[in-house]
Amino acid sequence: MTRTSSRPARTAALAVGAVGVAAGIWGIGIERHLYTLRRHTVAVLAPGAAPIRVLHISDVHMAPWQRRKQAWIASLASLRPDLIINTGDNLGHPDGLRGLRAAFAGFRGTPGAFVHGSNDLYAPAPRNPLRYFRGPSEHTGGEVRLDTEALDAFFTNTLGWQDVNNAAASIDIHGRRVNLIGVDDAHRDWDRLDLLPGLFDHLRARDTDLDGDGHADAEADPDPLTVAVTHAPYRRVLDAFTSGGADVIFGGHTHGGQVRVPGFGALVANCDIPLRQASGLSSWHRAGRTAALNVSAGIGHSIYAPVRFACPPEASLLTLVAR
Repeated sequence: MTRTSSRPARTAALAVGAVGVAAGIWGIGIERHLYTLRRHTVAVLAPGAAPIRVLHISDVHMAPWQRRKQAWIASLASLRPDLIINTGDNLGHPDGLRGLRAAFAGFRGTPGAFVHGSNDLYAPAPRNPLRYFRGPSEHTGGEVRLDTEALDAFFTNTLGWQDVNNAAASIDIHGRRVNLIGVDDAHRDWDRLDLLPGLFDHLRARDTDLDGDGHADAEADPDPLTVAVTHAPYRRVLDAFTSGGADVIFGGHTHGGQVRVPGFGALVANCDIPLRQASGLSSWHRAGRTAALNVSAGIGHSIYAPVRFACPPEASLLTLVAR
């Protein structure tokens, strides 16, 4: 009788084991290479404004041998976006810049903006994935320094992108002013929120004084687009951006949870954003204002955690249209 009653338990254990093996094969061998382009339409522009197409790239975590990833990113240049937003964690290996040069070469000349994630300054290190359930990860010291200067020079000098790490800039797209404002990696407490009020004020002043003569210009854009950029979408950063006047906020870092439960979603976000907003397009509300928020699940993963489940790698193409 004992022998008979143990058979269902063994069968159940084998079934669970088989499901686990199949999930592992899918997540490690298949899904992490199923690159996906998400498309959204967001009504944030002034009435009568021409659409602006924004390509959002995040968390590439590039290693030099990842040729399939490089080829897919390179193919995105055919979308001909008007603006590229890069929300950091581009490097996944000390020699990752070689792969980025191949992947991003076709973006040269397209306006863009970028901020840093920690993996733009320090190489990834092995981590126990279960620690993410205890809250946002902590760095332990002894990290390998990456060539951030070469990365930034490639972005700014070769591609022509704006560095908005705790900084702001303005560009023209379709004859309209687009303001860009960003912070450095909030996950490492490199964000300077104390600078944001002054940066927003500076952008507003430039909106009315286009030729810099100290007087408001008649041809000034009364309703410019303000795009805010962060790597890690912590609530404090999203609050500061929204209350400051951002129309659209771009973030990354979360990997969308990286391993999600079908029908439930992300289990962790590695920051304090609500899990339901750990990836995709949503809204953020603060101080009576609302900003569109796009959090990318990212294109890559740490070389020490090569898995995605129910969360394929992605980039996003947002078409901004008139309200």
